[in-house]
Amino acid sequence: MNGDKNGLFGHPRALSTLFLIEIWERASYYGMRAILTLYMVAAISAGGLGFSEATATSLYGFYTGSVYLTPLLGGFIADRFLGTRRTLLLGGVIIALGHLCMVFEWLPAFFGGLTLIALGTGLLKPNVSTMIGQLYDENDPRRTAGFNIVYMGINIGAAVAPVVCGFLAEDAWFKGWLTSVGFNPLHSWHWAFGAAGVGMCFGLLQYWLHRDRLLPYGALIAKTPAVQGSVAVSGGLSKGEWHKLYALGFLFVAFTLSCAISEQAGSSMLLFADKLTDRTIGTWTFSSAWMMSLNPIFVIGLTPVFAWLWTSLNRKNKEPSSPFKFAIGMVFISLGTLLMVPASLLAAKGLVSPLWLVGVFFFQTIGELCTSPVGLAAANQLAPRKYASLTMGIWFLSISGGSIIAGRLAGLCISSNPTAIAYVFGVLACISLVVAALLWFLTPRIKKLMS
Repeated sequence: MNGDKNGLFGHPRALSTLFLIEIWERASYYGMRAILTLYMVAAISAGGLGFSEATATSLYGFYTGSVYLTPLLGGFIADRFLGTRRTLLLGGVIIALGHLCMVFEWLPAFFGGLTLIALGTGLLKPNVSTMIGQLYDENDPRRTAGFNIVYMGINIGAAVAPVVCGFLAEDAWFKGWLTSVGFNPLHSWHWAFGAAGVGMCFGLLQYWLHRDRLLPYGALIAKTPAVQGSVAVSGGLSKGEWHKLYALGFLFVAFTLSCAISEQAGSSMLLFADKLTDRTIGTWTFSSAWMMSLNPIFVIGLTPVFAWLWTSLNRKNKEPSSPFKFAIGMVFISLGTLLMVPASLLAAKGLVSPLWLVGVFFFQTIGELCTSPVGLAAANQLAPRKYASLTMGIWFLSISGGSIIAGRLAGLCISSNPTAIAYVFGVLACISLVVAALLWFLTPRIKKLMS
């Protein structure tokens, strides 16, 4: 077992370095993500691109899908050429350059920036997860807790960034300040994009200053022939390794659907908050991008509860298996999605309370905590050692597929037609319940494959 207990909560010191780069990288991503759709649909006279809602949400889905498609490339590069540590650093630099491009008010720079961010995230994201796994021996009981700590870090960044970027992009006071110092207030969107890039630079700086902590981890692993034993070997993997990958495949499918729902947050639900929700407090109207902080705030509040719950159940040998946790999660995701149905129908009569979205995000966050960190830990644990980063990259394809599906579905949820929104979310809620039932039924079979 790795004896280093000098870091966060008795974990290896290297965890804090990875924790901090995840905070800043996710802050840059979620800050930009919170205003991306709003910027694309904003009129040209308001400094936006003037795209239709259908076009903007499809582009948003394609972009977020690309962000989680490129980890496959990042995993391949890390496993074959650079190792996880160097690939992670290269990805962070490319992400920072992408945000820098989006500072400029030029359409090619906007799309070029999105491309660079997607490529950089693909290099960074799977390798952070792989390196976290490398901090612990296979049976180290701290492994899942380590992923939960980093998951908390992700959501600290994701909670603060939409507030900052939403304020810089849309707040009347900030636009007035820009005017007073001689800047064009219509460029406020690009100040927000730039702020997201500054966060990524902070993450890179601390990663470089503490790089000595990571030297024992993340080197390129020499490939060795698979050990031939009493089991057959296919494709360089043992029969047991293939069984574990089959088990991971079930979770992959379920997580793809959960992502198709959760990624509505930055598209259809963001437009719902912007167009159909009453966001006024007295004479002040807050940015709809601020609603995107609800999910990470709930994650921060509920993660310790779930960590305590799973630990307590584990001591009593009653902790649910990963597939059963997924089934529980899909039930709560369904409940949250179902709340969008009455909210959308009420929106046909006028602006609705933002408390509807608070309820949606609360239930969906409970579902997320039963799926996302559980899935990451399972993918890391079940991955063949010599293809660890590549397997993590494949796992992120579930988010990619879910995001692309989410973009297509969001195109059906035009804010001028609340009835269509209710229909789409109603169907998604029903599908989630069916998947939950299937996972519950298949849990014994999946557990057998995982063992």
